[in-house]
Amino acid sequence: MKTAFLFPGQGSQYPGMLDGFDRPEEKRRIAEACEILGTDILAISRNEPAGSLDLTFWTQPSILLASLLALDRIRETREPDVVLGHSLGEYSALVAAGALSFADSIRLVHMRGRFMQEAVPEGEGLMAAVLGPERDRVEEILGNIQRGEPEVVSVANDNCPGQCVIAGSRQTVLLAIDRLKEAGVRKVVPLPVSVPSHTLLMHQAALAMQDLLADVAMSPLTVPYVPNVTARPLGPGEASRKIRELLVRQMESPVEWRRSVAGILSEGVTRCVEVGPGSVLAGLGKRIERGMESQREKVLWETTDRKEEGT
Repeated sequence: MKTAFLFPGQGSQYPGMLDGFDRPEEKRRIAEACEILGTDILAISRNEPAGSLDLTFWTQPSILLASLLALDRIRETREPDVVLGHSLGEYSALVAAGALSFADSIRLVHMRGRFMQEAVPEGEGLMAAVLGPERDRVEEILGNIQRGEPEVVSVANDNCPGQCVIAGSRQTVLLAIDRLKEAGVRKVVPLPVSVPSHTLLMHQAALAMQDLLADVAMSPLTVPYVPNVTARPLGPGEASRKIRELLVRQMESPVEWRRSVAGILSEGVTRCVEVGPGSVLAGLGKRIERGMESQREKVLWETTDRKEEGT
């Protein structure tokens, strides 16, 4: 059975997601992360003080840490044939593939969150989930808006059949929501996120990440990894320069999640394990699988999350 590890991104966090990791080595890992970040990340993962877990620069290292602790556990019984992550989850995937160290990944995603938060002032950006139409139709409607507006709105995530996320400047996204509803879209849901990720508004954040990544050591990939930008596998043994370029491009490019998952299923993956908090990616994956006419063998979808298992 060919296995893929899938790593979640921002939005999968919940208070207490680190509480089940109480083995001695896990406690050492959490303490190391606290030292790197200069804060009590365990308290933040419990949303103490209130609201701290939803600050992007704390959300991202918290999710990454939870994902890497879950990775260590699942590796006791199995190894992946391919890895991929949704947005932030790419950094977890690169640790799983041997390209990034634990310490560097914690530092990188913390600064990534800061760069993203600083790129667009609080309240000036917006994201919204669009349910129903396919991506081409959504982009057609957005294209009509863009011709008359100086601001940015575009598809940020293509998650699965019938589900995209749009993002951009707040006023233009609100206008897009109105236009989508006028066009008959059944459901458009504004998200409680002010950082318009994966749009051109992240350009300054991308430049800052480029400088930061230039000084980070990367090892050859030990297993293939699927970047969000291209949805085509890299590695094993891929050059680190290419990985850095893709991580920078990812900041202002759409997350091609539907193509990424469809691609690995087409290549024979029959077990997908969501490694980290939540089960969002497993849910998206099932919808992607159902939309594939050529998919023959049933895929097994699993999650490592203790909350999802009811423990």
